Amino acid sequence: MSDIAKTVIARAVPGRRELHFSTLDGLAIEAPALVENPNTKMLGNWPLERILAHLTVAIAGSMDGNLPKAPLIARLIGPFLKKRFLKNPMKPGFNLPRNAEEEFYPDRGTAQAVLIELEKAILRTKTTPMIIAHPVLGKMTHEDWTQLHLRHAELHLSFAVPGS
Repeated sequence: MSDIAKTVIARAVPGRRELHFSTLDGLAIEAPALVENPNTKMLGNWPLERILAHLTVAIAGSMDGNLPKAPLIARLIGPFLKKRFLKNPMKPGFNLPRNAEEEFYPDRGTAQAVLIELEKAILRTKTTPMIIAHPVLGKMTHEDWTQLHLRHAELHLSFAVPGS
């Protein structure tokens, strides 16, 4: 179980940034800028290092295939929603079951340490195909996965506001 108290209702957080990444290289630029800025403020329930670890788990899973199995109803409906998830911004407020939080938002140390893992995962996407079937959306191409990771990163990093 997570040691992070869920005190913020994510879908109602004011002040989130509007982000749009067109490539994973954009994510590879944004993440270090947030980590290196000592005044980055987190608006949601998760600290930056846990969000970066979460993004790393997702990217690595699309190459390695260690993704959890989704409930049958999600697997049946998911493929019909795939285009929406790949093209439109993701909406905040989806909550994982408590027993899945540690797996999906692992505590892997400092933001700097987790950033290195994220950068390695992004680099791997340039040489390793991301073609594992998504647990909900089904069959995915490398480009599908890229778009999904970009929308996913836009959502989570919208809660990280760099300070000056």
